[in-house]
Amino acid sequence: MRTNEEDEIEDLRSTVYTFPSSVQSVIEQVLPSNDPLDQPNFNTVDYINSLFPTEQSLSNIDDVVSKMEYKICSIDKEIRTVVRGQTNVGQDGRAALEDAQKVIKQLFVHIKDIKDKAEQSEETVKEITRDIKQLDFAKRNLTASITALNHLHILVGGVDNLKILTQKKQYGDIVLPLQAIMEVMKHFNNYMDIPQIKQLSDEVRQIHVELAQQITSDFKEAFSGQNPKHFAQLTNGCLVLSVLDPKVKKDLLTWFVGVQLQEYAHLFDENQDFAWLDKIDRRYAWIKKHLLDFESKFGTIFPLDWEISERIAVQFCHVTREDLAKFMHKRRSEIDVKLLLYAIQRTTNFENLLAKRFSGITLESPDSNSKSIIPPTSVNENAIPGNPFEENSDKQTDNEKPPTSPFANLIGRCFEPYLNIYIESLDRNLADLMEKFVTDCKSQPPGAKDSDGVEGPSTVLSSCADLFIFYKKCMLQCTQLSTGSIMLNLAETFQKYLREYALKVLQNNLPKVGGSAGIGTSMSNITRDFRDLSTAGLIQNFQSFLKEGENTRFSKEEQSRICCILTTAEYCLETTQQLEEKLREKTDNSYAEKINLSQEQDIFHNVISNCIQLLVQDLELACESSLTTMIKMQWSSIESVGDQSGYVSNIVAHLRQTIPVIRDRLASCRKYFTQLCVKFASSFIPKLVQQLYKCKPLNTVGAEQLLLDVHMLKTALLELPSTGCQVQRKPPATYTKIVVKGMAKAEMILKIVMSPTEIPSAFTDQCKKLLPDLQTPEFQKILDMKGLRKTEQVQLLEEFKQRGNSEGYTDSRNVVQDSPEHEAGRIKRLEKLIKKRI
Repeated sequence: MRTNEEDEIEDLRSTVYTFPSSVQSVIEQVLPSNDPLDQPNFNTVDYINSLFPTEQSLSNIDDVVSKMEYKICSIDKEIRTVVRGQTNVGQDGRAALEDAQKVIKQLFVHIKDIKDKAEQSEETVKEITRDIKQLDFAKRNLTASITALNHLHILVGGVDNLKILTQKKQYGDIVLPLQAIMEVMKHFNNYMDIPQIKQLSDEVRQIHVELAQQITSDFKEAFSGQNPKHFAQLTNGCLVLSVLDPKVKKDLLTWFVGVQLQEYAHLFDENQDFAWLDKIDRRYAWIKKHLLDFESKFGTIFPLDWEISERIAVQFCHVTREDLAKFMHKRRSEIDVKLLLYAIQRTTNFENLLAKRFSGITLESPDSNSKSIIPPTSVNENAIPGNPFEENSDKQTDNEKPPTSPFANLIGRCFEPYLNIYIESLDRNLADLMEKFVTDCKSQPPGAKDSDGVEGPSTVLSSCADLFIFYKKCMLQCTQLSTGSIMLNLAETFQKYLREYALKVLQNNLPKVGGSAGIGTSMSNITRDFRDLSTAGLIQNFQSFLKEGENTRFSKEEQSRICCILTTAEYCLETTQQLEEKLREKTDNSYAEKINLSQEQDIFHNVISNCIQLLVQDLELACESSLTTMIKMQWSSIESVGDQSGYVSNIVAHLRQTIPVIRDRLASCRKYFTQLCVKFASSFIPKLVQQLYKCKPLNTVGAEQLLLDVHMLKTALLELPSTGCQVQRKPPATYTKIVVKGMAKAEMILKIVMSPTEIPSAFTDQCKKLLPDLQTPEFQKILDMKGLRKTEQVQLLEEFKQRGNSEGYTDSRNVVQDSPEHEAGRIKRLEKLIKKRI
C-alpha cells in the first residue's frame, strides 16, 4: 500500500510549477543557487544529457538514481521541518499575544489607581485652601468697601465745595476739584440704582450746567459793549470749560468767532464798494490787522490748544468764499479774465500765508486732494524751438509747485465755476494768433527762404513751434488753476485750433493744380471734409482735386513748400501725441479718459498723405511725356537691339535730378521719403504696364529692345531711394518687393510677346507659366501687341479659355474629393467593410 506522503510526492512530481518573475527574483536573492535544478528554465532532457553524455556513462545510472532519491528525501525532510517550525511559530505568537493582553490589563489597573489617588489629593488641597479663599474674598470686599467709602466721602465733600466755589465764581479753584469729582463719578457708574448715589450724580450734573451757563454769560458780558472786563477770571473759566462737556466749548467758540467777524460782515456787505473782486486785497488786509489786534489784546485769555486765531481765520475763509460766490453769481457779466486772475492771485497768496502761520488742526475735514489755485506764471518767450512737451521740459515747473496744505483752495474753490472765462479769453487769443499765422504765410509762403538755389533740408514752420509753446503756457496756467472739468474745455480749445492750423496754415498753402473752377470746387470739398473730420472723404476729394485741370508741374519753390508743409505736419503729429499724454497726465483721473486727440492726429496724417501725393503726381507728370514717346515709337521696324531708348534716359535723368532734392528736404522725416518712393513705384509701374500694352505691333527685336528698356527702368527704380547719395544704402525690403514684383510682370509680358504662336497649346502653356494670374482681357492685349489678326487670335483665345476652364474644373473636382463630406463618406464605407469582415 502507498502512504499518503508518497501520494503527495507523486502529485508534486506530476505537476510543474512556474513562479512569476518577481517571485523568482526574490527567491534568487534569498536562496542563491547554481544548481541546474533550481533554475527557472530547467530542461529535463538537457539535464539528463549532461549527466549521461555518452553511452558508457549509462553504466552509472544506478548511482545517479540513488543520489537523486537521497537528495529528494533530504529536501522532503527540510520541507517537513520548516512546516513544523511554522506551526510552532503560530503557537508562540498566540502565547505572546495573550501575555501582552495580560500586561495591558495590569497597566490599566495601575493607571486607574493613580487617577483615584490624584482626585483624593485634589480634594485634600481644596479642604486645606478653603479657609484661605474665604479670607481673600473678605479682604477684597473690605478693600472695595473702604475705597467706595473714601470716594463717597470725596464726592459728598466735593459737591458741597463745588457749590460754594460756583457761587463765588472762583474758577481757578474749581478746576482741580471738578476734575477729581468727575474721576470719582466714574467709579459709581454701577451704583446708580442707589438713591443717594443717584442724587449726588444729579447734583454734579446740575453744577456742570450752572458752570457752563455762568461762564458763557461771563464771556458774553465781558465782550459786550465797548469796555471788555474781567479777563483774568475768563482765563480760569476757559480751563473749567476744557473739563466740561466739549459741546459747551464748541458753542462758546462758535459764538465768539462770530462776534469777531461781525465788523467784517458789516464792512464788506454786498452794498459796500469794498465787497467786489477789485478790492479783494482789503478783505485780506482787514483779517491780518484784526488777528494782530486780537492776539495782542486777548491772546492770553484762551489756552493755546484752543487755537482761537486759527479758528477765526478759518471762519473768515468760509464766510469770504460764500460771499464771493454770491457776489460773482449776481455780477457775472462784470467779471473779465484780468479781474478773475487778479482775485485768484491775491487769494492764493493769502492762503499760502495762512498755511505758513497755522497748522490747520481746527479744520474738521481738510481736503487733502485739493490743489491751490496759483496765478499764471510767466514763460520764457525766447524758449528754444523744439518739442515743448518733452519729459525734461516740465521738471523744473513740477519741482517749483508748492506742497498742498489744509488751507489750499479753501477760498479759491469759489472761482472754479468761472474758469470758463479764462478759456474764452484763451480762445480769443488763439484766434488772433491763428490770423497772424495766416497773414505771415501770405506775406512769406512756406519754403520761400530756401529757394535761393542753396538746397537743404526743409525746416518746420516757426508758427508751428509758436503754437505749441503757447499751448504749453496755457496748459501750465490751467493746471495751476484747476485740474478738473476745466481741462476738458482746454483740450477742446486745443483741438479746435489744431484743426484750424492744419487747414488754414498747412493745407491751404499747398500748391494748387489745375483750373480755377476745379480748384474752388475741390478746395471747398476739402474744407468741408476737415470740418466734418471725415478722413475717407478728404482723401477721395483730394485725389479728385489732383486729377482735375491741366497737368502742370511744380516749380522748385512749390516743391520746397510741399516738403516744408510735410515736415511741419509730421512735427505737429508727433507733438500732438505728446500733448495728449501731457493733458491726461495733468488732469484728474475722472476726466483724463475723455481727452482724445486722435481725430486731430488723423488730420495731420491726411496733410502728410496729401503732400506725398502731390510730390508723387509731380514725378509722374514729368514721366508722362517719355511714356507717350514710348508709345509713338515704331517698334515693328526696329532691326537691332542697342542701348536703352531715349525715353528711358529722360525718365532716369528726371528721377536723378528730382529725387535727391526731395530726399534732402525730407531728411528730418526719412520714413515719409520712403513712403514717397513706395507710392511712386506703386503708381508708376502699373502705368508703365498699361503703356506697354499700347506698344503695338511688336516684332521680336522690338520686344527685346523694350525688354532691355524695362530692365533699365527696373534698375533705376531699385536705386531710386539712394539716387545721388554718396553712401549707397540698401533700399527697404517693402519697396524692393513692390518694384521687383511690378517690373517682373512687365518683363513677363514682353517674354510672352517674344514666344512663338505656331502651337496654340504651347503658347498658352507659356502664358500660364510666366503669368499664372493672366486674365482674358490682358491676354487679348498681348495678342494685339504681337500684331496678330483677329482670325489668328480666335484659336488662341479659345485655347486660353479652355485651358482656364479645365483647370478650374480640375480644381473644383479636387476640392470636392478633399472636402469634409467626402472624407466622412469614405470613413463610413470603411466601417461597413470592417463590420462585414468581422
